[in-house]
Amino acid sequence: QVQVVESGGGLVQPGGSLKISCTVSGTIFSMYAMGWYRQAPGKQRELVAGISSDGSAVYTNSVKGRFTISRDNAKNTVDLQMNSLKLEDTAVYYCNARRDEYTYWGQGTQVSVSS
Repeated sequence: QVQVVESGGGLVQPGGSLKISCTVSGTIFSMYAMGWYRQAPGKQRELVAGISSDGSAVYTNSVKGRFTISRDNAKNTVDLQMNSLKLEDTAVYYCNARRDEYTYWGQGTQVSVSS
């Protein structure tokens, strides 16, 4: 059974930094493309950053230069380092693992940016 578990969310002031992590178990992690999505109240879930099985990363425009996605295939983890956080980054952040027709989601972790 594949499990996707996020950790590391919390409250941070504008301009601050936070790292959230995702651990995947029950499958061959290195074969999966990984993504971080977020959903703010009243808005649709959106892709924030993705990283392919070979390490190529993509970012939505609003986080380019501020967020960095990385993966460690030995530890089955994917991290999202978030710097220069803004109020509009407040959302529940979800980790996604995808391979072919298979996709798995974590339960989400809350990131709140507030002064």
